[in-house]
Amino acid sequence: MNLQPAIATGVNALGLTLNDDRLSLLCDFVGLLDKWNKAYNLTAVRDVNQMVPMHILDSLAIASLITGATLLDVGTGPGLPGIPLAIAQPQRQFVLLDSNIKKTRFVQQAVLELGLPNVQVMHARVEEYQPSAPFDTVTARAFAPLARMLPQVGGHVAADGCVLAMKSQRADEELEQAPQGWRLEETIELEVPGVLGARCALRLVKT
Repeated sequence: MNLQPAIATGVNALGLTLNDDRLSLLCDFVGLLDKWNKAYNLTAVRDVNQMVPMHILDSLAIASLITGATLLDVGTGPGLPGIPLAIAQPQRQFVLLDSNIKKTRFVQQAVLELGLPNVQVMHARVEEYQPSAPFDTVTARAFAPLARMLPQVGGHVAADGCVLAMKSQRADEELEQAPQGWRLEETIELEVPGVLGARCALRLVKT
């Protein structure tokens, strides 16, 4: 099954420009995810056609919001949004972090098979992870409520960096419970081709 035309159409709808090599890598990643999912239960999405909008395009919807040279993807699971973003933005360095060894094994294998020199995979709990330097951008896709997530990732965010938290709906209640020391800089409504329902990204910075 050739998913590349569907990926290309969705990427264009997001306003991104990727060459055929990058599109092919995204297609190959879906193939790996589908293959490994049968044995390792990496995602609840079973239909390979639905993996394109729900995983690839959903991940890439925040591509234009990333700032800086380094990115930490917390709770990356099967490499989402980290791997699609790393494929689309080879100029940036990505660390994909998760505490689930089964999922980080898959992500490591995918990085090797896809040949992504700008990706490092780390198996660790976020509160125990000790990077050599903080990151310009920290992403989290359905990782944890803000009240729990922000204290855990705070030490990993550079002084002028930000957290991009991907949410399936507006997180007004979560924001009310967010810890002190953080400020919501922007709520960005995301329109993901082929995905019904509200999606948004919260850009949070240290105060």
